[in-house]
Amino acid sequence: MTFGFAPSSAASLSTSASAASANRLLEPAEWAAAGIPLLRNPREVVSGLHSRHHPKPATAIVAVLDQDERVRASASFVRRASSADGWMSRNALLAQLRRVIPHDLRRRTPVRTAVLLYCREGDQRWTEEDGAWMWGLRDACTLHGLRCGAYITLTRDGWQVLGEGRGGRSPNTDSSPEPFAISEAPPPLPRTGGAASEVLRRAAAR
Repeated sequence: MTFGFAPSSAASLSTSASAASANRLLEPAEWAAAGIPLLRNPREVVSGLHSRHHPKPATAIVAVLDQDERVRASASFVRRASSADGWMSRNALLAQLRRVIPHDLRRRTPVRTAVLLYCREGDQRWTEEDGAWMWGLRDACTLHGLRCGAYITLTRDGWQVLGEGRGGRSPNTDSSPEPFAISEAPPPLPRTGGAASEVLRRAAAR
């Protein structure tokens, strides 16, 4: 007497396993439940990256932010894969992160956050391609010792932080980049004191 799976059951298990291995993507509900930290000023981050990299459709921008949400490193590249594969997205992001900033794997808790801005065609609704980028960003951050941050899409309708419901009409895929002076906070005024400061204050008051 022999034992085994019925052909239909084996085929079903095989199909489910292959689908799970190929389906390396995250849906919006999964992303929202992952506890991704919110950006304090997403418009400023988006405008800054748009000004630095001038993205066109199919361009991805990965950026590393410090605890004050200042951009410490960023890189842009054009997506070449046509299929929505989180594994390939992860590898592409990890290669860019390794190129622009050292890893933080020795830290017990990540102190820097990686965010991803993806410029694409279409409207702002979630796509499987977005899901692959989400999966890839989360995995790349783990392998580089970073906190996984926001995933942002840039389309002709504007920008949107997926999973948060925050967005705006500008910048978009057709808008011109803003100068850095507008998209970034101005530097603080130098601190002065003493008699020289008093002279300058009186001159300014005249």
